[in-house]
Amino acid sequence: MSSTLPNALDQPLLRRADLGDFLLPNRVVMAPVTRGRAANDGLVPTELHAAYYGQRATAGLIITEGTWVSERAIGFVHVPGIYREEQVAGWRRVTDVVHALGGRIVLQLWHTGAASHPDHLGGELPGGPSAVNPHTRCFTAGGFKESVTPREMTTADITATVADFRAASAHARRAGFDGVEIGALGSFLIPQFLNPRLNHRTDAYGGDRTGRRRLLLEIFDAVAMAWSGRRVGVRLGPYWTEGDRFRADEETLGDYDALVRELNDRPVAYLHLRGRDRIAAGGTPDLAAIARYRRQFDGPLIANNGFDRASGNAVIDAGIADAVSFATHFIANPDLVTRFALHREPAVGDPATYYAGGADGYVDYPMSGMEPSLLERRWGLGKGTTTPLVTSGPWPAAR
Repeated sequence: MSSTLPNALDQPLLRRADLGDFLLPNRVVMAPVTRGRAANDGLVPTELHAAYYGQRATAGLIITEGTWVSERAIGFVHVPGIYREEQVAGWRRVTDVVHALGGRIVLQLWHTGAASHPDHLGGELPGGPSAVNPHTRCFTAGGFKESVTPREMTTADITATVADFRAASAHARRAGFDGVEIGALGSFLIPQFLNPRLNHRTDAYGGDRTGRRRLLLEIFDAVAMAWSGRRVGVRLGPYWTEGDRFRADEETLGDYDALVRELNDRPVAYLHLRGRDRIAAGGTPDLAAIARYRRQFDGPLIANNGFDRASGNAVIDAGIADAVSFATHFIANPDLVTRFALHREPAVGDPATYYAGGADGYVDYPMSGMEPSLLERRWGLGKGTTTPLVTSGPWPAAR
């Protein structure tokens, strides 16, 4: 008698893959999502982080939330860092759990640059490529605040920032990570340098597209020093649109074309590309937007933004991407790979808890066929254990 169960391996998402030196059992990648759970003075990962990432260890690859490379990088409350020994020890507990459960995990390195606020920096102005306000909002302990006009970073500041990324990468290796990802997405430091509307410099870090991408390339070279082979990924968002400073016009896309081609000359493990936002809720991702950079990049490509099981399988089957990353789905579905394999509908998360702090909406989502009470007993975490910090985050719902 033939089985009525679908064959999981008929799905491209569930086939093994090699991304650089990462050997993945499936192509379902957990995307980085800020969750605001390091609610301590040292911004140290806690047992909550170990439980959260451990629950999701069946992902082909976990990419952690963006993590501060230094105190100067901070731009959001309760996000962990990787610049102190106690932070390294906290992340070591996380990687030990993930590895014990058979997973692979890389750390995303993050710096907010001009998108930060004096409230995070002891009253000092944040640094940016030029003294131009990025016109964004920053979440502080006092709530959302409008960004300010930053100070222009000196070459000494830039040198120190590259050194911070280098040190953070080395700390990540000591913490047991399998590699790192450079966060060059959104309205933050590296995209600010890439952006001609924010970068008015006339020195080696500005002037034209070659100068504007120099910071990212120097950061990549510094970060890669801690690793042999291809263990450093890069996340880019050429289609990011926000306010009047960030827009995906042809000039911007052309700049990213040239940047991606230059990345081919470096040992990049993978390019993690955020595609266009979907035009309407329930629409399908723009595969042509991903394909544009597939043609520019010779290495493995992870597609992101608005994918579900069907569109994820389609983009891989078409040869446009090698893997797909999911954020919103992984928030509410620790066992997302299992749900995909069994063709089960993913659960829907509660946006009010995305950045709220504590266990609620973080480690209390049930596995498929598993009651929440069992998870609570397993991890010793129940509902109502902490008071939420905030009920919304700094960006639209994670993709």
